[in-house]
Amino acid sequence: MTEPILKMEAISKEFPGVRALDNVHLEVMGGEILALLGENGAGKSTLMKILSGVYNKDSGRISLDGKEIEVHNPHQAQKMGITIIYQELNLMPNLSVAENIFIGREPNRFRFVDWRELHRKTRELTTRLGLNVSPTALVRNLSVAEQQMVEIARALSVESRVIIMDEPTSALTQNEVEHLFKIMHELRANGLGIIFISHRMDEVFEISDRIVVLRDGANVGTVDTASSSPDEIVRMMVGRPVSEFFGQAESNPGEVVLEARNISKTGSTNDPHKVVLRNVSMSVRAGEIVGMAGLVGSGRTDLARCIFGVDERDSGEILIHGVPTSIRSARDAIRVGMGMVPEDRKLQALFLAMSVESNASMAVLGDVAKLGFVSEKREGSLVEGFVEKLSVRLATIKQRVLDLSGGNQQKVVIARWLALKPRILIMDEPTRGIDVGAKVEVHTLMHALAREGVAIIMISSELPEVLAMSDRILVMHEGELVGELTRAEATQERIGKLMTG
Repeated sequence: MTEPILKMEAISKEFPGVRALDNVHLEVMGGEILALLGENGAGKSTLMKILSGVYNKDSGRISLDGKEIEVHNPHQAQKMGITIIYQELNLMPNLSVAENIFIGREPNRFRFVDWRELHRKTRELTTRLGLNVSPTALVRNLSVAEQQMVEIARALSVESRVIIMDEPTSALTQNEVEHLFKIMHELRANGLGIIFISHRMDEVFEISDRIVVLRDGANVGTVDTASSSPDEIVRMMVGRPVSEFFGQAESNPGEVVLEARNISKTGSTNDPHKVVLRNVSMSVRAGEIVGMAGLVGSGRTDLARCIFGVDERDSGEILIHGVPTSIRSARDAIRVGMGMVPEDRKLQALFLAMSVESNASMAVLGDVAKLGFVSEKREGSLVEGFVEKLSVRLATIKQRVLDLSGGNQQKVVIARWLALKPRILIMDEPTRGIDVGAKVEVHTLMHALAREGVAIIMISSELPEVLAMSDRILVMHEGELVGELTRAEATQERIGKLMTG
């Protein structure tokens, strides 16, 4: 690795009221996996969007294989050999797996799509990735993890020189992550340059060769992974030492606020006969954080959606303060003081083209209305308070949510439910795709809410988070509740055994 395959020099970019990048430099060698780290809002996504042609840079130079290039759109970037896999999936749900992978590049015969060849090429890629889906399967019917692998297959189908992977493991199981890392090693051995963005420090140190850290839109430093440590990287990212990723707090739970009894559900998008939940019962007390662990597809999210009324259950009942309560829709759940932060903020929670102000006040419009009309003054005052409380980084509350970083978007979703002053809060993967600093802020907020008597159900795929944050831990496996552990009883090994049956 002597000459860089990719060089970005003195890259700057401004948005209205925000200097997103200030004279940023980045180099990637052929046959190298370069980790790009920084807090949400540090400029990582903006830099990669410039490289992939989504944004135009204000100043600076980009060179590929020693030649200066101008990238004005994603199609042009792809033709040059620069491919990006976004953290938020960028698929067409109503098209098949094969069509999504080769969109715009379908093999043809006599000017017609050669479907046999298209499906053959698709099977080659899915087999290579260990993805067991049909080329003709509609993407909307796949799980989030399977959709992520389709996104990766599309990147591999292009003759790339540089592949950008933005949080590619966020929806994958451990086995899928290991398989992806094997593919990344193969690509590196073939001389490709890979830019790997992740908030999971263990993955960064396992897979990368070098680490570049950005903070507030500027370079902080570049280090060799082998000679660095997670503590050093965290200090570079946040500008202060962070000794622990997850905080613990003493709790004093009160009476049972929510109880779910014998919840059962049959039928999923992929299989109408699949048993999704089988007689699951659980409860959560005031001031208690109940963690839910389980593999992807274990039923954790299905249970949460049934409790919140988003999905219909076949049987079972929900009690609020011991009283059976009919919750058949999200409106019913909100009416009894329940909020839910879903696992996919962009697809299930946010109105991306609307402002931060409108998104954050969505659940409490009645509280900010006067004579049936929303009071701009009341709404602005309410939202400004939560923006300050949650340290949301933005130019103005009138700014589109689409233009915020992932971590700040997550804070807007949380602000919406805090405005409701909930008695019960379900948080599904509350820190997925956000940096260590934002994680600490979210965890501190959860502890504060618990102290105020809010009953919290937290679903997380990160066992250290589950262990540190939970007063009790419920473990799901194939639609059943297979274990309940106190914080004192729980270990990663015991939870892992229960999760895998």
